Amino acid sequence: MAKKIPYPLFSIILLIAIFSCSKTELLNTEEKDWLQNNDSITIGLFPYYTPYQFINENMQIDGILIDYLSVIEKKIDHKFKRRLYTNWEQLLEDTKNNKIQIVLEIQQTSTRDNYLNFYSQLFQSNYTIVTRKDTNYGTELKDFYDKTITVPKDYGIHEILKEHEKKINITTEVYDSTCLKQVNARKYHAYIGPKAVANYLIKTENFKDLHIVGETQYSYKPSIAVQKSNVILNQIISKTVYSITDTEKEIVLDNWLYHAITPFYKKTGFWITLTGIILLSLVIILLLNRYLKYIIKQKTKELNIAKTKAEESNKLKTSFIHNISHEVRTPMNGIIGFSELLNEPGITPIKQKEYTKIIIDSSNQLISIIDNIIEISKLETKQVKVRFEQMDFNKLLYTLFLDFQSKAISKNITIHLDNRLINDQRMILMDKQKISRIIQNLIDNAIKFTTQGTIIISCELIKESLVITIKDTGIGIKPEDQELIFNNFSQSEKEVTKSYDGLGLGLSIAEKNAKLLGGTISFTSMIDKGSVFIVTIPYHPILENDTFDSNRTQMSDTPIKQVILIVEDGDVNFLFLKTILQKMKGYKFVIHRAENGKVAVELCEKNEHIDLVLMDIRMPIMDGYAATKRIKRIRPSLPIVAQTAYSTEDDIQKALDAGCDDFVSKPIDRKLLSPLINKYFSVFSKSKFN
Repeated sequence: MAKKIPYPLFSIILLIAIFSCSKTELLNTEEKDWLQNNDSITIGLFPYYTPYQFINENMQIDGILIDYLSVIEKKIDHKFKRRLYTNWEQLLEDTKNNKIQIVLEIQQTSTRDNYLNFYSQLFQSNYTIVTRKDTNYGTELKDFYDKTITVPKDYGIHEILKEHEKKINITTEVYDSTCLKQVNARKYHAYIGPKAVANYLIKTENFKDLHIVGETQYSYKPSIAVQKSNVILNQIISKTVYSITDTEKEIVLDNWLYHAITPFYKKTGFWITLTGIILLSLVIILLLNRYLKYIIKQKTKELNIAKTKAEESNKLKTSFIHNISHEVRTPMNGIIGFSELLNEPGITPIKQKEYTKIIIDSSNQLISIIDNIIEISKLETKQVKVRFEQMDFNKLLYTLFLDFQSKAISKNITIHLDNRLINDQRMILMDKQKISRIIQNLIDNAIKFTTQGTIIISCELIKESLVITIKDTGIGIKPEDQELIFNNFSQSEKEVTKSYDGLGLGLSIAEKNAKLLGGTISFTSMIDKGSVFIVTIPYHPILENDTFDSNRTQMSDTPIKQVILIVEDGDVNFLFLKTILQKMKGYKFVIHRAENGKVAVELCEKNEHIDLVLMDIRMPIMDGYAATKRIKRIRPSLPIVAQTAYSTEDDIQKALDAGCDDFVSKPIDRKLLSPLINKYFSVFSKSKFN
């Protein structure tokens, strides 16, 4: 690189030259005012082209063009803002977007002429071809037409070659030094760059295996460039550049004599600093290692505790599975045993009715067991979603009270409902199924573990929460078991279920559902005196006084003839549904059957008189989801009621998303089916007879 004359001496010589040549003021008043009002004018620097501009041993930007810039700034008595770039591509991008107004060193090309004006080409250096010494490709550009040549991306030579040498296979790197390293590593055949730069890098970077084999017809002619759109700035730079005399230019150029520059990474200070950083890093690594060992030790301890708990949990789960076997066999015994007794000859109508009731109760008990197992599984695996809907909470509470009243009376237990919600507070936003499940499980538990006394169900609004309390006079919970009562497969549950029917999942299901709703369940309990369970749920009232038409259309005494399509692949299920429908009072149904979804779609296309579809979900050929979607495209207003053994919230939602208007789960309860039929055919009857 060039060795610079000491700066004070250079400044004195330069000032003498400037003032000796400045007989008149260079800028007019308008231009001076403009410079004063536009002090944000920025010049872009890319100090990686020794000796033109580079970072010196004092970590400052230096070079021939930096001195030349100083001459310009002294002549106009204004210092431009300087912005350092380490990426040439970014400098070009900012220039195009007018983020910088001047570029100190840039090659003039036809593309750049569109947005820049170029001034003052101080020097030029021929572009040379550099290859490895052990290769002999040639000395001219045409010798490299079938070779790969590397140049820095978006440099002047890159644009020149793309425009004028289309036969050359060009690839790019970030810097000239990177290009030479890749040629040295045999990745590319040759590099093209300014002669001065190539010579400097080959010597300073110790590229002993590289040499210059020839020169091209193109030259590197760096210029100062100004944004074309800035008219006044162009006037100022143009005036200033052309005012610089040959003497001033010679002073700048003579200020530099070639000598080898020591890169910063070859200096002692750099290695001392680097060594200190490495030692500090080692200390940090050692401290971090000790900390990680401590963390691992703590985690190992936690894992051992978790392992012990998991092993205990597995034992309890095994016990739970055995309990499932017992609980499932109990209702099955009732179903199978009393079904066989119904076939006994000479059975009286009273016994027949009694046996039938036992079969129905056992079936409901079996469904409840299966539902509990499915629900706890979904809750444990986080598969349950909350679906809020508008509901009448007073109505739900009263319905649940009536449902459990007969069960309580059968055990000689008194049950009371104390609902303190006023009429205006009854309409809320709530997941109806989950809140119903919570209250059901708590009431059922209270009845199960109470042999005599009273159960009180109460509800009130406290601040912004809905508080439901279930108080019983049952057996109570031991103090040592109270922390475990909500756990799945807990030892407390296991012991309790030895004396009472059930899997003991009710409280766990209730507590998990309460958490999903943003609420909690708390309790107090005393042995042989009873328990009080308190459910606290966020209260979301319906603020608008929406009115609901509770008047039902009265059924005509004359039977109504309606057409129902039952889509069901199971013969027993179809026969059961058909029998229920034929026995419904006030209707005279015409019943069609489709064994799968495909047949159902075909029947709905051909028969416009079908008024309602009872759609099974799981069927061969085409399932209920696909069939519903196709039927709704043909007849959007045709009501479709899903009827399936898949009865979880997700299953219900999936059926509704497919287009079903309602849902009834298997085994179908005629008490639930009848209101559904009335819901749709009461509307039909009104439209037919009015």
